[in-house]
Amino acid sequence: MSTSAQSGAGKAGPPRRPRATSAEKAEAAEASIAEAGLAEVRFLTVAEVATVMRVSKMTVYRMVHNGDLPAVRVGRSFRVPEKAVHDYLRSAYIEAG
Repeated sequence: MSTSAQSGAGKAGPPRRPRATSAEKAEAAEASIAEAGLAEVRFLTVAEVATVMRVSKMTVYRMVHNGDLPAVRVGRSFRVPEKAVHDYLRSAYIEAG
């Protein structure tokens, strides 16, 4: 049997989720980047975002994959615009009581 037939034959995993963020969030991120100019945008690594938000890196990856946090893929890593992190925190803030 050929190696291509052995490697993936008969494997039907779960359906893949789309990697793109929602259209509205992508448009908002593009608009904020266009306003500031690409040279002015500061990008954060997933680890830096996790530190700022005080969550795990896995939580940040989930937010990126779910479209909750816009990100740019650079090679195999993600970079998140700093403004997007602050906008997310501002919109997620609730007052207790």
